[in-house]
Amino acid sequence: MIYTNIPTDFTIRALPNKLTVAATKLPSSDHRTLVRKREWLENYTVEVPKTLKRNGVTSPVPAVLVFAQEEAGTAVCISPNGVILTCSHCVAETEDELDWDKTHWLLFASGIVVAAKTVCWDPNRDLAILIITRAPSSALDSPASFPFVCLSPEAPRPNARLMCFGHPGAEDLEASIPGVKTNYDTLVMSLGAFRGMAPGQDPQDNAEIGAFMHDCWTYWGHSGAPLLDRNTAALVALHSSWDDETAMRRGVPWEALDQFLQEIEKEGNDITPEGWRWHCR
Repeated sequence: MIYTNIPTDFTIRALPNKLTVAATKLPSSDHRTLVRKREWLENYTVEVPKTLKRNGVTSPVPAVLVFAQEEAGTAVCISPNGVILTCSHCVAETEDELDWDKTHWLLFASGIVVAAKTVCWDPNRDLAILIITRAPSSALDSPASFPFVCLSPEAPRPNARLMCFGHPGAEDLEASIPGVKTNYDTLVMSLGAFRGMAPGQDPQDNAEIGAFMHDCWTYWGHSGAPLLDRNTAALVALHSSWDDETAMRRGVPWEALDQFLQEIEKEGNDITPEGWRWHCR
């Protein structure tokens, strides 16, 4: 079941001072985390495979976002209108925890801070959509100005080469002593391949573990990270989990992304402004 709360007003307000406004909405500890992540993103660049440049493909990195709060998470923009796709458990673990009015603060890979609210939440597929509600005036040169990636027109073939852009958590949750830092970068690229679908698992059911198997490196905080075709940078899956028994990384497959977005687009087109795009292929 998809839970939706799609607003009829899609006006994106400008942030007059992104850090001051964020500070008024975040606890001080989360605001410090936001500043730290922003500084890293503004000062470092995540490299992409050289094959993208050779193929004339635009880097997908600008479309990747990280959650500003200490509870690390990743997301990706899939429309120039500011539609953000992530895993449902990055927004709320359960329906009782879901708060439609909650403002989520995220940072694009460029360091630009934006505010967003949840409009669609699907715990069975483990998918959620947020819409940007506030952004710096520098990011609003036109009504459709946000960087985005396109959904692949088809599912990947087994062993297709992948790249993943994700946000590993700052704290080592596997250490025996609490508080040990990982020293991982705020945003990292890892390479791997699609290792097939989990045998016997419904691609639309990713509530317990993702049906999409891959071997790109991930860590706590990579949930919601886009898995992209290494040649075209098209979105083929979202990383969501990993298998404790086999250590195989898992994700929400293309089949679930495609069906989810089709359903949302069908429902939302009746109330969105002319020219609005829920996602791009």
